[in-house]
Amino acid sequence: MTGTGTARALDPERGTLDKAAGENFPVAPFFLPRAWRTDLMAVYGFARLVDDIGDGDLAPGGGDARLLGVSPQEAEDRLVLLDAFEADLRRVFDSTPRHPLLRRLQPTVRRCSLTPEPFLGLIAANRQDQLVSRYETYDDLLAYCELSANPVGRLVLSVTGTSTPERIRRSDMICTALQLVEHLQDVAEDLGRDRVYLPAADLKRFHVQEADLATKSAGASVRALIAYEARRARDLLNEGAPLVGSVHGRLKLLLAGFVAGGRAAVHAIAAAEYDVLPGPPKPGKVRLLREVGVTLRGEG
Repeated sequence: MTGTGTARALDPERGTLDKAAGENFPVAPFFLPRAWRTDLMAVYGFARLVDDIGDGDLAPGGGDARLLGVSPQEAEDRLVLLDAFEADLRRVFDSTPRHPLLRRLQPTVRRCSLTPEPFLGLIAANRQDQLVSRYETYDDLLAYCELSANPVGRLVLSVTGTSTPERIRRSDMICTALQLVEHLQDVAEDLGRDRVYLPAADLKRFHVQEADLATKSAGASVRALIAYEARRARDLLNEGAPLVGSVHGRLKLLLAGFVAGGRAAVHAIAAAEYDVLPGPPKPGKVRLLREVGVTLRGEG
């Protein structure tokens, strides 16, 4: 075991939170008020841990399972772990949770009057990942994003005290778009986990077989499919972008960063000529900053 692996095994909480540095978008950037940063990191800790459970990416050594009260015999069963995690989440709202990341979340829940629903949605999405690995239609995929992505945006609005029905609607569009972009970047990685987040109906429309997604470089049909899905994600981002203009100050900059990150990622996919199979196309900092400026001005 490496030194990093040993540290993560000894301190699952720190190991999970340290992953924030590797995310596509800043989780709690320095320019936000300290209270917001604290609360957003608490929410991130929950979201990161539930995803790690669902993906089988927990720190080595079984520390998280022990904290959740799961026996060593069942520690590899992701559904058992998710059930235990949900039980511990419910303790956040009525008693004292076992896992330190959920104990960290409890003051945020109380301070911001958060409800269980968005957290339960994220757990449900990871439960679904254990049972569903293919999506027949785009609408089916959107329903999955309603669980896997949209709760995060809703939590950001709740933490910052800016939630309204219209902002939630725009936020959902942005979060779904960001999830779709991530799916496009990770086609090869997801296939390695036996998951395909490209609608089967679209694969059929573009004459793409799953075997075509397992090659080292995408052929013309795969590229056409990825271009089609990228346009869908870009259109959703553009439709949700007015959310940025509806808020002010530091929150406006944060939300602009989210939208700009999605737009820059779509641009990177296009710049790779829609060949995502060699690895995730990543935008450069210059492009990201340019997109931030465009988004703040309400262009694009």
